[in-house]
Amino acid sequence: MSVHHRGIKPAVSKDAEALTKAPPAPAYLSKWAKAEWRRIMPQLIARQIITRADLAGVENYCGAVGAACQIAEIINVMPVPDLKLGGLQIRYMQTARQLAAEYGLTPTSRARIGGGADQPDPNARPNPLSFRR
Repeated sequence: MSVHHRGIKPAVSKDAEALTKAPPAPAYLSKWAKAEWRRIMPQLIARQIITRADLAGVENYCGAVGAACQIAEIINVMPVPDLKLGGLQIRYMQTARQLAAEYGLTPTSRARIGGGADQPDPNARPNPLSFRR
């Protein structure tokens, strides 16, 4: 019987070429994006999962978070919220969430980092609906 892993992302693991020091935030990023960069880079460096090749993706993530924050600030001062801006903000937030999952910045993706196989609970009852025995 073959095992299919459709829809299952591989675990994020430490990289041999991981950065040991966080580079400064790119100058072109907004103030919100730079704040996000400063917030996440220490975590990524400590987990040893970010390389120079990954920096463009991290820049994109920070840019998406920054754009969503900037739009939120604009919407908050408008007398009547603009639905087009709201839709744009949602798209930026979706993009940021997807990119965050790539770098272990969500609870689910963090659980994959170095998690290995879960140990079965010796006190657990067998699942009658399970197809694995």
